Amino acid sequence: MRVLIDNRQRKIDIDEEIESAINKAIRTCLQIEKRSLNYEVSISFVDNDEIQSLNKEYRNLDKPTDVLSFPLDDYDHNTDHYILGDIVISTDKAIEQAMDFGHSILREIIYLTVHSMFHLLGYDHMNDEDKQIMREKEKSALREIGIFRTGEGD
Repeated sequence: MRVLIDNRQRKIDIDEEIESAINKAIRTCLQIEKRSLNYEVSISFVDNDEIQSLNKEYRNLDKPTDVLSFPLDDYDHNTDHYILGDIVISTDKAIEQAMDFGHSILREIIYLTVHSMFHLLGYDHMNDEDKQIMREKEKSALREIGIFRTGEGD
């Protein structure tokens, strides 16, 4: 498994703890879906201005969002990995949402990573049935990782 991290923001220090938790989150999502670990995922950390620009360009929504997913589903013969896709996280939104929900920035980053991973793996939440399926997968992954909402426990 290869995880490529591109930090293009200055609000959050993307340290070893965050990188390790991201790797664990990606591995957990792949395992839940019974996929091999022979995948590459890239994660970019950006500010609200950059994610708003991407959101406008790719989704025709001229506003910042918390996370964008860009599935690729390709194979890199040089690295012998399947390229699952790209995840772009707004650290501005991650900070804002962590404060709004009363949990850590790390928990918010991991939730956004898990959410986006399931998008890369083919899930969506366009209707209530699909939304329920995706939410259950997210909850399962977060439990497996050991990250809970405030008030939740083992």
